[in-house]
Amino acid sequence: MKHEEKIAHELGVKTHQVQATVQLLDDGATVPFISRYRKEVTGSLDDVQVTAIRDRIQQLRDLHTRSEAILKSIREQEKLTPDLENKIMKAETMSILEDLYLPYRPKRKTRASVAMEKGLEPLAVMLLKQTNIDISLEAANYIDEPKGVMSEEDALQGARDIIAEMINEDAESRQKIRDLFMRKSTVSSRVIKGKEEQAAKYKDYFEWDESIAKIPSHRLLAIRRGEKELFLSLTIEPNEEEAIQILSQQFLIARNEASKQIEIALKDSYKRLMKVSIETEVRMATKKKADEEAIRVFAENLKQLLMGAPLGQKAVMAIDPGFRTGCKVVCLDKQGKLLEFIAIYPNEPRKDISRSGEAVKRLVEKHQIEAIAIGNGTAGRETEKFVKDLDLSKDIIVAMVNENGASIYSASEVAREEFPNEDVTVRGAVSIGRRMVDPLAELVKIDAKSIGVGQYQHDVDQNALKQSLDDVVMGCVNNVGVELNTASKQLLTYVSGLGPQIAGNIVKYRNENGPFKSREALKKVPRLGDKAFEQAAGFLRINDAKNPLDMSAVHPERYETVALMARDAKATIQDLINRQELRKQINLNQYVSNEVGLPTLKDILAELDRPGRDPRDQFEVVAFAEGVNEITDLKVNMSLTGIVTNITKFGAFVDIGVHQDGLVHISHLSNSFVADPTQVVKLGQKVTVRVMEVDIPRKRISLSMKTEAPQVKRSEKRKQKLESKSKLKENPNPDGDLQASLAMLKGKFGS
Repeated sequence: MKHEEKIAHELGVKTHQVQATVQLLDDGATVPFISRYRKEVTGSLDDVQVTAIRDRIQQLRDLHTRSEAILKSIREQEKLTPDLENKIMKAETMSILEDLYLPYRPKRKTRASVAMEKGLEPLAVMLLKQTNIDISLEAANYIDEPKGVMSEEDALQGARDIIAEMINEDAESRQKIRDLFMRKSTVSSRVIKGKEEQAAKYKDYFEWDESIAKIPSHRLLAIRRGEKELFLSLTIEPNEEEAIQILSQQFLIARNEASKQIEIALKDSYKRLMKVSIETEVRMATKKKADEEAIRVFAENLKQLLMGAPLGQKAVMAIDPGFRTGCKVVCLDKQGKLLEFIAIYPNEPRKDISRSGEAVKRLVEKHQIEAIAIGNGTAGRETEKFVKDLDLSKDIIVAMVNENGASIYSASEVAREEFPNEDVTVRGAVSIGRRMVDPLAELVKIDAKSIGVGQYQHDVDQNALKQSLDDVVMGCVNNVGVELNTASKQLLTYVSGLGPQIAGNIVKYRNENGPFKSREALKKVPRLGDKAFEQAAGFLRINDAKNPLDMSAVHPERYETVALMARDAKATIQDLINRQELRKQINLNQYVSNEVGLPTLKDILAELDRPGRDPRDQFEVVAFAEGVNEITDLKVNMSLTGIVTNITKFGAFVDIGVHQDGLVHISHLSNSFVADPTQVVKLGQKVTVRVMEVDIPRKRISLSMKTEAPQVKRSEKRKQKLESKSKLKENPNPDGDLQASLAMLKGKFGS
């Protein structure tokens, strides 16, 4: 089966859709461009499907490259048979491929290779046949003192070593043991003796056993981190007797003296060779699976954060709060340009409320401030109260802003390039203000791993994490669109088809020649050729452009189609945008051609309805409970308003305004069962929570989003309990009929 056919089968799409998508990817097209502007070619595959095709075709190509290298190696050894070649070409995973190659892989010296050098391979082959032979007599024939075979037992030991390696290298046996590991292994974690005190944060895993089939990704990653820090020991293995039974079914074909030697060899093979290598494989496989889940959660969180509601272009005052060092105040114009900055000291220990208040009022009036953004870190609530007590105009928006990563930005090369003469506190405050105006435009300047919405992000595969997060950022940037004349180099870098070099050239050209008047003018930018223009143009916006389509997501390659629609309607393009009745009269079928199909025409009509529309939600101010500023202010059963700041597999973290996020465990996200927290909440969402428990020494807050359930009568509870017991008697194994499963295995592998 060709790669494209296989992918089509896996994704449930047509082969020609995959072929077309792969061709576009190979030609350099990006995922956002393909999913948005090549719907006719791909059959309207979305960005998720296009990404899946991109990743899977690379996996299959890597597999093919490896199989070719293996075939070349075995061919050079003159050991390649038609049957082996067929198996290698049909191998669907790297594990199967490497199993087939294992007997032919160049090896260092092993016990088996030493035994072969002593001439004991014929004895091993004879024993494997398990005929009724006198093994002592046969072994005596191989005694050779110069070669180091001093006795019959030496000969038999060498033969068993050869047999053990042959069993370990048998592809079918390895696959069966691998399946056993993946289905029935127990993940066991133990504290390393003498490190109990140092490993206190891993106390839950000092004596931990869990089925490999049930352990969640976050728990496995936590245990692996403990192992990496040398606090925990980790093993992953199934029942040893069951594993040896599988090998016995494969290799024991008689009951005699020879078969007893085989039995000894296969036990040695499993314990000394196969168990070690398969456990290593399984550790890697489970780590990869846990990584994928953690990366998925991180990517979803990042997407929600980047797509957070923007305030829009307004004159903003941003305050980076503090106690001893004071609060850094910056004023930004509607384009985010820094106008002025000062330091004020409204909090302890100075508590200079009067002069601080006068300074804020002066700046508000001077710069006609429309919104005030306050960082949610140390002294955030106190500074918020100070600002709200100033009796400013009710039209001025005052809101807390998540400042995670602001300190990373303030010390970065990007910040130094933007503000070479300002210190880190000013840069941090500017970042807080700009996040309120447009979270996406500001957060792309920060390494995604530093934003604080991940789960074990430093423990997962960093290359896979980077690819996933880059995909998310690029997807969000191109979904929203970028204003060409105000976008930073960092934001432009993520536009389809651009990258850092061309993005830098665009900014340089803009600075030297003034604002772009049209998309067409992009072609004057050095190194921005036709291919880059094709990929990028539709995602770039030019406000106040002469051609109204330059403000929309309509691609320049389709301008002539829109112009034709306008001519047929005896109107201008602007008329089509302004007048709904004209758009309703358009018969899209009339404009279908070999290049343009209905999917693109429908997208064009939607854009004419709302040119350059922003898909993000409307900005909403969340007010925390007054008088609840510290963890010590919390009381059990207190109902509070909060903002979701992070989502994990085990629940969601919520900022309730006390400088310490609380955890809503997955079991308390809803009154009904929840398998995935992202089904219930999203990042930045305003939620109402109830305080369940407060652990001040460990700074832990347990919250619930469950509504209070009505009291169930005692008689009803008893009835439910009896029904549950009855069901348990009818089916004592709720996970399935174990005996039936065992019968199936016996039928497959032998009794």
